[in-house]
Amino acid sequence: MGCALAALWASPAAASDLKLFTPDTLEVTGDLRLVAVDGEKSWLNGGFGKLRSGRDGSGPVQLQLGNVDLIWQPQFTWSLSATIVGSLQGGERTEAGLSQAYLGFRPMRGRTVAFSARAGLMFPPVSLEHEGADWHVADSITPSAINSWIGEEVRPVAAEASVGTDLGRHKLRATAALMAANDTSGTLLTYRGWALHDTTTLAFHRQPLPPLDDDIAEYQARFTHPLLDLHAGFAHRPGYYAKLDWAPPVPVRIELFRYDNRASLDDVNADKEWGWRTRFNHIGIVTDLGSNTQLKAQALGGTTLMGPREDDGRTWVANRFRSAFAMLVHGFGPVGVAVRAEAFGTRNRGSDVGDEYDETGWSVMIAAKRKWGPITGLVELLHVSSKRENRGDAGLDPRQRQTQLQAEVRMRW
Repeated sequence: MGCALAALWASPAAASDLKLFTPDTLEVTGDLRLVAVDGEKSWLNGGFGKLRSGRDGSGPVQLQLGNVDLIWQPQFTWSLSATIVGSLQGGERTEAGLSQAYLGFRPMRGRTVAFSARAGLMFPPVSLEHEGADWHVADSITPSAINSWIGEEVRPVAAEASVGTDLGRHKLRATAALMAANDTSGTLLTYRGWALHDTTTLAFHRQPLPPLDDDIAEYQARFTHPLLDLHAGFAHRPGYYAKLDWAPPVPVRIELFRYDNRASLDDVNADKEWGWRTRFNHIGIVTDLGSNTQLKAQALGGTTLMGPREDDGRTWVANRFRSAFAMLVHGFGPVGVAVRAEAFGTRNRGSDVGDEYDETGWSVMIAAKRKWGPITGLVELLHVSSKRENRGDAGLDPRQRQTQLQAEVRMRW
């Protein structure tokens, strides 16, 4: 097998497919935006706010750098490639780092079966709102709470394989992966709750937590590294995810997804970051309604546990979480309009983290976009309402509402 691969690499055909630094292997994307927002301080700035920005003493309208991504996709052979994405994220907290880095293998499709594989740091195939190597939001500026959380806490180092086939007029694709470096997934979702924003966690970077009460701060760090393997030895206890795509002979596509990081509740590091056993199930549906109209819907529900088990069997944290949205996308000639409504919540019944960390909330969004070659203009209006009792510990009303208006110019080079 190794000799055959070596021969393929050395063959003239393989050499002619080698592309490292050519115009079609390099791309830069970026955006500038004007943001007007009210409400509480953003979670990115140490508050409880659900959005990327908040009223933190800045003016009523803010000019912000959004996200700038440098994408390098070298081609080694006709079937072997790589994707490496470096990101600069502006807004409330400017930082730069590695977003994705993985190898991709896509051999020629067989007569009945198509196979592909990826390995490295990458987003799992969950979001119906993101696209491209830079994982940008396609129809709006701000993704749903579900896919905001995927970008924050569900991006492991994984080895993934997919197999697709046609059964008559039905199209099926199965995907499975083993993964690591995602042991703390669930920390943000418990202590902060859901949020809506288009920032993602970069490799080796940490995310802030909102103010914790004194008892919890005794054993929990005031930050979290979502891309972390806590156990001694990399991938000592690998997790997994699996997905099934089904496209029947009607204009509907259905996706089922299962995730389990298999983190050990006994693992903790010197910074007081713990292993969180996080599991969830997800369903996504895309329906073509005709007349340039599409309906997208996602629903996700799961649990996350943290801390040793007490005599009554409870762990320190036992959080059930769920969220769902529906989004209608319609094209009016060159202008695309998206309308989204969603609801989200958490329910905590741990021995240390109780119902004061419960959350209920909802949001609505309307966005419009238009393309002019490599430039895309977007306008978005987003309102979110949420209730968390632990806001009271910081002297805030448990029920908070925020409205955000954004205008964005997105560019590709």
